[in-house]
Amino acid sequence: MTDQYEPLARVVENEVGSALTGPVDEPEGVGRSAEPTDVASRGGIPAAGRVIANPISGERIVIRESGAQTGGRLLSFDLFLPPGAHVPARHVHPVQEEQFTVVAGRMRFRLGRRTILAHPGDTVLVPVGTAHWFGNAGAGVAHARVEVRPALRMEELFASAAAMGRTRLFPGARLPRLSDLALFLLEFQRELAVPDMPAFLVRALLAPLAWLGRRRGRLSADDRARGAAT
Repeated sequence: MTDQYEPLARVVENEVGSALTGPVDEPEGVGRSAEPTDVASRGGIPAAGRVIANPISGERIVIRESGAQTGGRLLSFDLFLPPGAHVPARHVHPVQEEQFTVVAGRMRFRLGRRTILAHPGDTVLVPVGTAHWFGNAGAGVAHARVEVRPALRMEELFASAAAMGRTRLFPGARLPRLSDLALFLLEFQRELAVPDMPAFLVRALLAPLAWLGRRRGRLSADDRARGAAT
């Protein structure tokens, strides 16, 4: 059964780049977005400039416009990828369109069977439901401006992936526990999917692992409660 889950484990080790300095989110758990580094003075809308850093892959994301700011129409952010960084596996956004505009460096994209080498000023559009992969193809830091339409919960997905990388790694490995990964993929089914596998089959494979993840979470909560009571 382990081999069946390996493509799923590769999906989450997704965004890459440790190119900037500054305040970053410290998210707390899978399926919950982190508190933003800044909040607009009215309405509690996350302000532009929020930074999300993924410790598994090193990706650094700087939010330009959040879904809350655009009424859910758009999430835009700057993506920074260090040399050699790339998403570890192809993935699909089932109902979202993703557009990359390279600002600095070079990026390689695989869209279906096509390979695209993008330079500064080039724009690459990933249509809805298209399996894709991307990475830094140059010797320096790659910087791209990314737009996702509609926003859905993509920003929360990034924060949750970062949280999982900080606190829920499989012992002795750089990948999250499969049970936590299962919870993550089930939580964000509208935003992220495994290519070349029917959704019902993915859900069937993930369900027992997700149950283990929820059970472990309850046990950990009970342990913390008992510790606080003593």
